[in-house]
Amino acid sequence: MSELFQSKNISKNFGIYQVLSDISFSIYPGEIMGIIGPNGAGKTTLMECMTGLLPFDKGELYWKNKQVSPLHAKQFMFYLPHGILPYAEQRVDIVLNFFQLIYGASKTELSQLIERLGLSSMLKKQVYTLSKGYRQRLLLLIGLLSSQPLLLLDEPFDGFDLGQTLEVMKLLRETVTNRTLLLSIHQLTEAQKICNRFLLLNRGKVSAVGSLAQLQDQAGLKSGGLEEVFLAIA
Repeated sequence: MSELFQSKNISKNFGIYQVLSDISFSIYPGEIMGIIGPNGAGKTTLMECMTGLLPFDKGELYWKNKQVSPLHAKQFMFYLPHGILPYAEQRVDIVLNFFQLIYGASKTELSQLIERLGLSSMLKKQVYTLSKGYRQRLLLLIGLLSSQPLLLLDEPFDGFDLGQTLEVMKLLRETVTNRTLLLSIHQLTEAQKICNRFLLLNRGKVSAVGSLAQLQDQAGLKSGGLEEVFLAIA
């Protein structure tokens, strides 16, 4: 299968501190790929470099085997940062209707996502009054309304309990029938439940890339979950 997106040797420094060093990996159409690693591994910085929010110092990005500038990445990728609060003083329904219009999504699609994410009872509330979990539902809905073929989500399950996480995972799996997902996930057990392949980052470097079975082979393990694999490889 031909690559949808490729990162080749992306590097990023903040002063004398190198936060990304020669990051190379590919994403294939219709998959859910997870960026995993401890805090400070460079997961968010990588997503920001991919989408043009941060300039990188070295490297190249490719979309369908053609080199692209990160300034044009928004044509192909939609990035949903972690913990933002869009238009906090506005009501939830006003914010959602705004994003539905600017993304060109249908009202039917918006209504279905409101129902799936359990936001019906929150529509008349101001965004800043929402709990952490409902804020996360709102952000996910905004991301799912977008139309770019590659959707990047930073910590999409933060604020959810186990049951809510599984419900959201089911919704995201349905999404990949017509788009591709790149998820930055801190919890390895959550990543293992939803991702087809993994990009393991540690201290700004790629430790390994592949499916769980491929990572087990690289780690020299006959079995074991993602946590065991990461500890063996990192």
